[in-house]
Amino acid sequence: MRRRGEDGRQKAVSVAIITGSGGLVGSETARLFMDNGLTVVGIDNDMRGRFFGPEASTRWQTDLLETRPGYTHHAADIRDVPAINAIFARFGRDIAVVVHCAAQPSHDWAANDPVADFTINANGTQTLLEATRKYAPDAVFVFVSTNKVYGDRPNHLPLIEIETRFELSPDHVWAERGFPEDMPIDACLHSLFGASKVAADVLVQEYGRYFGMRTACFRGGCLTGPGHSGAQLHGFLAYLMRCAVTNRPYTVFGYKGKQVRDNIHVRDVAEAFWAFFQRPTSGAVFNLGGGRHSNCSMREAIAMAEALTGRPMNIVYGDDNRTGDHIWWISDVGRFQAQYPEWHYRYDIQSLMADIHDGVRSRVGTD
Repeated sequence: MRRRGEDGRQKAVSVAIITGSGGLVGSETARLFMDNGLTVVGIDNDMRGRFFGPEASTRWQTDLLETRPGYTHHAADIRDVPAINAIFARFGRDIAVVVHCAAQPSHDWAANDPVADFTINANGTQTLLEATRKYAPDAVFVFVSTNKVYGDRPNHLPLIEIETRFELSPDHVWAERGFPEDMPIDACLHSLFGASKVAADVLVQEYGRYFGMRTACFRGGCLTGPGHSGAQLHGFLAYLMRCAVTNRPYTVFGYKGKQVRDNIHVRDVAEAFWAFFQRPTSGAVFNLGGGRHSNCSMREAIAMAEALTGRPMNIVYGDDNRTGDHIWWISDVGRFQAQYPEWHYRYDIQSLMADIHDGVRSRVGTD
């Protein structure tokens, strides 16, 4: 792809292909990469709206992106090999980076349609890897993986219950910083969603190690922000805040609402991808979440939402937890921080929650 420079000569333009470009992570990454001078080719067919209903549709984000001159959109399915190959063939070696954010992201939805879940998460990822290897072998490939690749192993570690949350026993080696990348992923319950993401995660690693492609798996904690089209089955902070702002009932699934997540703002996520793009390696694996810097339990998130809206939420506590769901998850991001010391958090849990609150209010108003 070429465009004319100030001297009138044609020059090459670096292209970023971003799948799931209308979603939370994809849209923020698209904006950051465009701000840094890349042309972005987005691939998103708004499957999220089909997964979780009209309120979860990402079309509004795509509409915003399409107002920018550096953005081109393709409503293709990542499982459609001819469509994906045609996009990659068009841009070829101008493709500098592929950021693969598209996914079926829900435990519960996966159990209702395991075939669709696997073909989207695993087969779709291989389609993109093959297209990259064929048409843009020098491109950097960033994959948005998940902490669910570790399965429910964290639930079998020594946890203690305190007033508003569970905590890993302070005597445990991982208590201070959270879970590292070398925690085993085998011999535990993953959920079907977790299993399909494991398959994709390992494929991305293997294309890096076997073919020498510059690939990275970012195993996300709770990736969130004001641009999240949150739904009950996925995107808990955004959906919780929507319920708080609109005064809807919110259901907590199991663990007395004391389950803990580390929460990272999507801008911090996108900047981590940019850092890797600047100095890529092959077959990299990084945990990426809020870590000890930014985390909360469900109960603590509810209290923050109530403080921001100035009224109590309508909370329903259910006894049944989601299959394979973590009781306590905090990511150790030390490996990434050591390799990319220029990256740092911009948001803590309080500023993150305030940003989500403001974003939800601007879109949905109040009841």
